Amino acid sequence: MSELAPLIADLALILICAGIMTLIFKKLKQPLVLGYIVAGFIASPHFSLTPSVMDAASIHVWSDIGVIFLLFALGLEFSFKKIVKVGGPAIIATFTIIFGMMVLGFIVGSSFGWSKMDALFLGGMICMSSTTIIYKAFDDLGLAKKKFAGLVMSILILEDILAVVLMVVLSTVAVSSNFEGGELVMSILKLVFFLTLWLLVGIYLIPLILRKTRSLMNDETLLVVSLGLCFLMVVVAAKTGFSAAFGAFIMGSILAETLEAEHIERLVKPVKDLFGAIFFVSVGMMVDPAMIGRYWLPILLITITVVVGQSFFATVGVLLSGQNLKTAVQSGFSLTQIGEFSFIIASLGVSLGVTSDFLYPIVVAVSVITIFLTPYMIRLAEPAYNFLDKHLPARVRTFLDSYAASASEPAAAKESPWKTYLGAVGQTVLIYGILCIAVCLIGFGLLQPLAEKYIPGIWAHVVLAVVVLGAMAPFLRAILVKKNRSDEFKSLWAQNPANRAPLVAGMVLRLAMVMGFIFYVLARLFHISVLLILVLALAVVAYLMFGRWAKQSAHKIEETFLTNLNSREKRAEYLGEKKPEYASRLLDKDMHLADFDIPADSKWAGRTLREMKLSQLFGVQVVAIVRGSKRLNIPVADTRIYPYDRLQVVGADAGLEAFGTELGRENASLPEEFTDQEVLLRRLPISEGSPFLGKSLKDSSIRNRYRCLVVGVEKEDGALHIPNVTIPFEDGDFLWIVGEKQDVEAMMGA
Repeated sequence: MSELAPLIADLALILICAGIMTLIFKKLKQPLVLGYIVAGFIASPHFSLTPSVMDAASIHVWSDIGVIFLLFALGLEFSFKKIVKVGGPAIIATFTIIFGMMVLGFIVGSSFGWSKMDALFLGGMICMSSTTIIYKAFDDLGLAKKKFAGLVMSILILEDILAVVLMVVLSTVAVSSNFEGGELVMSILKLVFFLTLWLLVGIYLIPLILRKTRSLMNDETLLVVSLGLCFLMVVVAAKTGFSAAFGAFIMGSILAETLEAEHIERLVKPVKDLFGAIFFVSVGMMVDPAMIGRYWLPILLITITVVVGQSFFATVGVLLSGQNLKTAVQSGFSLTQIGEFSFIIASLGVSLGVTSDFLYPIVVAVSVITIFLTPYMIRLAEPAYNFLDKHLPARVRTFLDSYAASASEPAAAKESPWKTYLGAVGQTVLIYGILCIAVCLIGFGLLQPLAEKYIPGIWAHVVLAVVVLGAMAPFLRAILVKKNRSDEFKSLWAQNPANRAPLVAGMVLRLAMVMGFIFYVLARLFHISVLLILVLALAVVAYLMFGRWAKQSAHKIEETFLTNLNSREKRAEYLGEKKPEYASRLLDKDMHLADFDIPADSKWAGRTLREMKLSQLFGVQVVAIVRGSKRLNIPVADTRIYPYDRLQVVGADAGLEAFGTELGRENASLPEEFTDQEVLLRRLPISEGSPFLGKSLKDSSIRNRYRCLVVGVEKEDGALHIPNVTIPFEDGDFLWIVGEKQDVEAMMGA
């Protein structure tokens, strides 16, 4: 008899425990993450009543794969353009929370006498709230359409991306085992360089590949290709000194900009759920009751730190962003828990071997407690606000109200031309400069050894120079001439003669940068005089400025990149799925935009907007109706609403909530007697004495008089014919009639 491998037996135990706990926690209406943690504890050696996992090392590998899938799926749901759309309030609040909680966590960890690395990782673990838990809590409590809920979800989007960046920074600090500022700055610059490079190249190439191979893609091949790209990026990230999870997140973010993003997300979800469950089960396996009992005081104090610290810093951050006190308190009390990223950062510390054994179970215990407290903290926000509003000094309340009012005032109507111009030039120089550096790294690190191996003599360097400069040419040309003929440049040039000197100086600096790249390539490949290199560099610059190929290539590359970057938004706009641009900015006001789907049994179905009287009843306005693949903006009062329409409505929280409640009501109650409306099919004979004998279907008025429908006429030979409204019924015919029970019975008895 063959012996079962320990890994298979361990997976069987893990999945059985996870399945049972999933059902139990689903029944109890508790987060499934907690169920997985309990399942891990049951499958661990710390629980003696059940079999235990035998090969913990292999399970650790599976949990690492789980982290990769979790971050890949998170990247698929994320778009870097969301950072721009979340608005200033979310950005200010997020940075306030993360900085405040990082410092607070480090202080608390140090006060326990823990090492600097333990204290630093503790700060990272407690500064990120749980997106999954908060989203579920809002949904369960019916708060998803509230103004503060939209702000909280925007904060969580930023926290997710900053958590990935924080993981990279913590990894760098852990590997170097010190806190030197210079090395940390270099690590951040390295992160920015590779992050920008991967996103630029990925968004340019991957949508092109998927578009060219779309006819060959089915669900199976798309899943395999997507996961292949994911793990390719994992390997590339690891080779360049970043974590595997970071690489998975980056590839997910790149694929999120493709037209196949939703399809890939749907295909990956079952795989992500499986390996994610294994990861969270592995988290539960590290829960040691003895260690929790030994460290009950740190667990209690850290729990208090999370609840009080998150609510305080989130409230302060939202206030600083210009929101009113009520919104700030509601947002702060919603973020008082830690979740998935806390476990991921904790597992990062364990895998790097820089955190103590006690830190992981402590964080798990704190997470479990704070997750259970989440709905109660959200409910507590309203009483807390009422208490503060009642007891705050009048001077403080007046200051907060005036600050919020001033922050909500519209900004200057127009940016200065200098700011617009310098921002555009800086972006151009940064992006194309990074691409030029990448070309040099690939050319000299990968292509030069190959060229010297297979091409004899000086020709190897000649070919390499042509290849490298040719690849850099579109990017160098963009650095050299882009924005030199823009409206901002012309405006600044004509506006004031004093502007011309700095404009010319900027052009000269960009020329010097381009010359520097060309000089570096030529000087590295050819041992010739500096004067000759300068002459060759000037010749290359002249070609870049006047050569048609470089100009066309630069335009084509930029156009393709922008098309790929905006493809999902353009499709969403075409299909009527994209919200208007002002939707995110409404978070700064007292009103916001919400979507409502018209149920089939809603009392509003079939009415016009005039008949609905939404403005008078609820104080809300319908700004758009999405119907299938069509979008109707600013509908007129006579526009009729149909079932399954999606209404985009602007209003305040109270009005939107009241409208949503009224919208969900049924159109009509069910009849007490279902049999009264039962539809029957009967066979009615036509014989002598029948009131229908000799009459045609038109003359008999069967539909109007009896509310029945003749669906067929059967002749004596048994042939069934489609009714003809002008042919009289004959003796021996049979009418096949359809109608409600009482109507059919009345007609049969006629």
